[in-house]
Amino acid sequence: MSSRIFQSVILQMKDCTKLPLGVVDAEGTVVACTELSLVGQRWPQAAEAINRHEGTYAVSDGKLFRTLAGRSNPYDYAAFVVGEGDVAQSYCALAAVALNGAKSFYEEKHDRATFVKNIITDNIMLGDVYIRARELHFPTEASWGVFLVRPSVEGNPAAMDAILGLFPDRQNDFVLSITETDIAVVKTLEPGADAKTLYGLATEILELLQDELHLKCVIGVGTIATHLRDLARAYKEAGVAIEVGKVFNTEMSVINYENLGIGRLIYQLPTTLCEMFLQEVFKKNPIDSLDQETLFTINKFFENNLNVSETARKLFVHRNTLVYRLEKIKKLTGLDLREFDDAITFKVALMVKKYLVSRGIDG
Repeated sequence: MSSRIFQSVILQMKDCTKLPLGVVDAEGTVVACTELSLVGQRWPQAAEAINRHEGTYAVSDGKLFRTLAGRSNPYDYAAFVVGEGDVAQSYCALAAVALNGAKSFYEEKHDRATFVKNIITDNIMLGDVYIRARELHFPTEASWGVFLVRPSVEGNPAAMDAILGLFPDRQNDFVLSITETDIAVVKTLEPGADAKTLYGLATEILELLQDELHLKCVIGVGTIATHLRDLARAYKEAGVAIEVGKVFNTEMSVINYENLGIGRLIYQLPTTLCEMFLQEVFKKNPIDSLDQETLFTINKFFENNLNVSETARKLFVHRNTLVYRLEKIKKLTGLDLREFDDAITFKVALMVKKYLVSRGIDG
């Protein structure tokens, strides 16, 4: 935070008050004041009083202090007035309001975390991205991993604090609160980082929240961003990974966009098109005509790469029993799962059905 911004606001207020007022930092150093002779003085006892105070104002050596809004604890800055009493409190309150406004404007313009958040949420125009990057000395080309962390409990500040502790480099790594539940993590990566690197970082976050906070969460992982403009794309991918995972990968806690496969394509299809597909595939009988035991057999057959003998062994049934079941499925649906093309069609149909159910549609 530039002291020049504080000094500019303070000097504009000089003619409106008869009492000296200014700003001190976390160490009690005066960084701005209407009395220029006080700038640079250090008041350690004032810093102690401000950190100790429990009310709105702190008092030290005939001066009244009020902390400015900020994310740090202890405070970053505090407004002060030389004097005590109701008048001094009024001046201090007004100074705090004006200084908070200037501080917020400055941070929005010059804070790297705010800049990154604006990029990933599409809250900044592309042309302004490069201008702001130059102002902040922010690299336009590097490797970043983008993660979307969605804890199971809303509004849990402990989750944010824990992840901040995992990524302490505030200049290169960014932990951003997006909504009541969602936390975005933008991590600068070393050269040569790949999907395995991203998975390892996501697993670290997951284990931290589970082990320290006993908090369940799901983490979406976007593809590596190699340019500043790619951060928004990677963030959207992480969100898609979570949404698609809720449908097709319900048992997974870390979901990589690159590994979504055909589920990603199905998720983007119109529901009407999905319903038409199911009607075309299952002309003889609807997919709902298959009982749970039959569906379990089909899924096991797919898990074992259409290998009849291996599937029979896993199901603890005779090979001929499995062949009989597959023949029964062929009669019901018209699809022979031992044929590769029919198996693919059936597998996609099952995923489409699952997608429609997730949308509240009885395909």
